[in-house]
Amino acid sequence: MKNKIFLPILFFAFLAIQAFAQKRDFYELRIYHIENADQESQIDTYLEKALLPALHRNGIPKAGVFKPIASQADAGKKIYLLIPYSSMKAYSELESKLAKDQSYQMAGTAYINAPFENPPYTRIETAFLQAFTGHPRFAESKVTGPKKDRVYELRSYESPTEKLYKQKVKMFNEGEMDIFTKLEFNPIFYGEVIAGANMPNLMYMTTFSDIESRDAHWKAFGADPDWNRMKVLPEYQNIMTKNDQRLLYPTDYSDF
Repeated sequence: MKNKIFLPILFFAFLAIQAFAQKRDFYELRIYHIENADQESQIDTYLEKALLPALHRNGIPKAGVFKPIASQADAGKKIYLLIPYSSMKAYSELESKLAKDQSYQMAGTAYINAPFENPPYTRIETAFLQAFTGHPRFAESKVTGPKKDRVYELRSYESPTEKLYKQKVKMFNEGEMDIFTKLEFNPIFYGEVIAGANMPNLMYMTTFSDIESRDAHWKAFGADPDWNRMKVLPEYQNIMTKNDQRLLYPTDYSDF
């Protein structure tokens, strides 16, 4: 009799473990478009003093803030914010939590109540993503050294059709991410874009100690035998139309 009771308990425990294992993060990527140093200062102050502390208080322990490195065409024109969510529920509840967070409302009042003639940005561009099955959770970079020297590379791979896009995601899940891991690209996330301007596309972020390290890693990737074997497989032909690369560095107050 005891065994008859115990077995169903084990079965449901197994299902619970499996359900947990299948959970994937969601990522909100905000890009603040700015046109001058005053707007940059407004956004920095808001993120550092108001939003990031509020995220920490409301169940989101880490958020990243990045800016284009000096050599990029959009240097001084954009600020990138990446917020990892453990579930869609965490994302959907955040706005109401912030509305009730008095510390956030006070610290962010200059941004929240900015007058129409002096807005803190020209526009906000947003993408919403779900983590790949092969890399279901956000991971902090192991890169060390001064943040101002680091290179966090954000890539977007666009595909001609949804079917071919799924093949590119499959390529990552079934080997390409393993190569990045082997070569120590220090990835932070890989995500399928489920809402954004350039769909169908995926995005991911890898991290390096400096630009020389970044270039050396990509040289090693191009020469890697596993990559050269995989890239010529018939199932992975003509699955991309554009590779958009953004070279960023983390701000001093970024969590990662």
